[in-house]
Amino acid sequence: MLDRIAGFFRLIGRTIARWFSLLAAWAFWPFLAAHGWYQRRTWMIRIPIIALAALLAVLYAYFFWQTQVWSNFNPSFVDQYRLSERKVPAGQELPVAGGAAPAAKTCQRSAIVDVAADLTDFNVNQSAWISSMLLYRLGLFGIDWDHTPFLDNKASFQRGVNQAARRTSAELVDTLGRVRGTSGINNDLQNARGNLQFDEYSWYFGLNPFGPKTPTPSYYRSAIGSLRKFNTDLASCNAVFDGRADNLIQFIDRIANDLGGTSDMLAERSENHNRGWFDTRADDRFWFAYGQLYAYYAILSAAQSDFSQVVAERNLGAIWSGTTKQFQAALRIQPAIISNGREDGWIMPSHLATMGFYILRVRSNLVEMRSVLDR
Repeated sequence: MLDRIAGFFRLIGRTIARWFSLLAAWAFWPFLAAHGWYQRRTWMIRIPIIALAALLAVLYAYFFWQTQVWSNFNPSFVDQYRLSERKVPAGQELPVAGGAAPAAKTCQRSAIVDVAADLTDFNVNQSAWISSMLLYRLGLFGIDWDHTPFLDNKASFQRGVNQAARRTSAELVDTLGRVRGTSGINNDLQNARGNLQFDEYSWYFGLNPFGPKTPTPSYYRSAIGSLRKFNTDLASCNAVFDGRADNLIQFIDRIANDLGGTSDMLAERSENHNRGWFDTRADDRFWFAYGQLYAYYAILSAAQSDFSQVVAERNLGAIWSGTTKQFQAALRIQPAIISNGREDGWIMPSHLATMGFYILRVRSNLVEMRSVLDR
């Protein structure tokens, strides 16, 4: 009896070994064939091939470094702005220390604009913009990196951050950066919005349309300049920041709707594709949502400062503090491997469901905040 059992397991072992050998032969056959062809060539042909292989090795090393090293990633980076020390809402004139007459009026900069510019700078200047890199566009043997479990987490995170910056730039143009009905659209904010809406995947050359293109990071860098220009004008009292309660209501509404869409995306993936650690798209969803929360945590913290007068008048301090704590709790979730298991599973956790839970809690706080403002 024991011999039969041992023979069964030996058969399984031989079968697995045979399939592995076949898989290895299939994977390495092109390289062996290329090696044979290469040995029969002259040095006039070998040298360009060596140069191309060396270039690819350098490009892949750089690509691997950029996707794995998250430069200046810090979920607590909001602390560097010292927002609690700002006593004047955005756009309002700053008092002069000592009562001396100022040489020129100065107004409070917008923390929202500073944060939006810094988040974009974090994406394209402090790191490479992964989504438009040539090797990211080529994929893994023609397979989109987003459809693999490798080297795409940072790209998804960056797109989540950019989504929040885009939404914020649109609100700055439509409501916050103008007095509705009495002033035109600010050109700097309009330029920033247009540049941040640009396609996330463009490289220096494209097929549709065919020809050279301006890469995505160039547009986003232009948006940074436009946002900083607006804040410089605002500090000189030559621009407008309309910090009314109804504008804050609309801003919160837009953020809540944006997070609601992300929550629905996580729910759909969690319910219909719960294959645990073997769901190759779960990491994309998770890190996109994480990037959104990373950005909106900073943007809403800045909004509390920019609308400090409204927050004080409507006694929103406690609700805002609770929302901030929910953001901080969500940003502490940083698993090494994303699992999309069943919610009642006992082996593979459900990171998407956990992230969705925190997003819904943040969104419910925003809805409560809006209802207080709307009274």
